[in-house]
Amino acid sequence: MRALGELIDVPESAWPALEAEIASSSVPVRVLPADRPRRGRSCLLQLQVTVRSALGAIALHSGGLLVDCGWLRVFGGAGAHSDEADQGLPGLAQVNGFPAEAESGWRPEGGLVVAHDVLGGVFAINGPDAEDVGRPGDPGEMSYFAPDTLEWEPLKMGHGAWLSWALSGGLERFYSGLRWPGWREEVGGLSPSHGISVYPYLWSAQAQEDIAATSRRPVPMAELIGLNSESTARIGVAPPGFLGCHQGHTREPADRFADGG
Repeated sequence: MRALGELIDVPESAWPALEAEIASSSVPVRVLPADRPRRGRSCLLQLQVTVRSALGAIALHSGGLLVDCGWLRVFGGAGAHSDEADQGLPGLAQVNGFPAEAESGWRPEGGLVVAHDVLGGVFAINGPDAEDVGRPGDPGEMSYFAPDTLEWEPLKMGHGAWLSWALSGGLERFYSGLRWPGWREEVGGLSPSHGISVYPYLWSAQAQEDIAATSRRPVPMAELIGLNSESTARIGVAPPGFLGCHQGHTREPADRFADGG
């Protein structure tokens, strides 16, 4: 297991390039401060990636990113704990159930959850056992659990490329059938600890025919993620496995993630 200094003291940290991408992004991006630096360092140590990677840079230098008015929530290393008063965006460690102390060889089952969207969609980096748990795509590639199909979809790109895609306006087309008039106002007023529950459900014919006609309300993200997971049985698709957690998560067994995008 590499020491923390080996992960931080490297040439060409990805953070300056990420800051430049964020500054030139075609969508609003809010960088949450890394005001809990010990958490960021602890998270990086468990990830075992260097800050040359976008994943490592975000883990060390931020409390997460709120992209496109908070529609996409990218987890950082220094995020809030669920029992904290601000109820902010949780960190990678909490979402993935990291052990209290860094453990060599530990990994979250299936892959590392790196972001949730406001509808309860989940972005994850496939782990080496992804195929065994029904995740599409190759190890190290991004996959997405879609709230309108309740299935995992391969994105055919690594984490760094995915982040650049999101910052450069890729979300608009990706979510074109899932956004309604006035979504920015609804999403922008939410706490990062909450998402939007849609009824009829996003996987229903009614919602897919006219998303604007649905009823929507803010709910805790933990509730929304749980609802999406449980709904797979209702429509007869495979259980999604671990989707990350905003509170009260018991950690799953499991590897580290290689450097790079």
